[in-house]
Amino acid sequence: MRRLIRFLPVISAFFFGSVLTAWVFAAPHEPTVDMLVDTDETILGQAFEYPDGRSKITAAIVTVPPHAELKPHLHPVPVFGYILQGELVVDYGSQGERRYRKGDAFVEAFDTEHRGRNGGKGNVEILALYAGADGVPNTIPVEP
Repeated sequence: MRRLIRFLPVISAFFFGSVLTAWVFAAPHEPTVDMLVDTDETILGQAFEYPDGRSKITAAIVTVPPHAELKPHLHPVPVFGYILQGELVVDYGSQGERRYRKGDAFVEAFDTEHRGRNGGKGNVEILALYAGADGVPNTIPVEP
């Protein structure tokens, strides 16, 4: 028993060294890319163009509380959306409704009136990236 206790630090070091070595060599050594969207059209199949003027990128996180509904609006610039949490239901009128859930990525409808609402119980968080231009609004409210 004394002999085992004397060698316990050596055995432990060997065991943990082996585990650490296996973990280091099992870890990926190259970066990975998970493509979210690669498209030239919107969620409704529309081609889009960038507005004239000096290019401008705007990034925002839009939070929609439970039971809340966004006012009708449209986007005159391309918009990439990524649902960080929750569920968003978007009504595109005659084009129907679409549901987006956590992890969904999409290019929003272009120059088309729509309105979104929270379709779940918690907040919806949307990462919105607008590919606009100086002097061009990213979103235009539409009166009902």
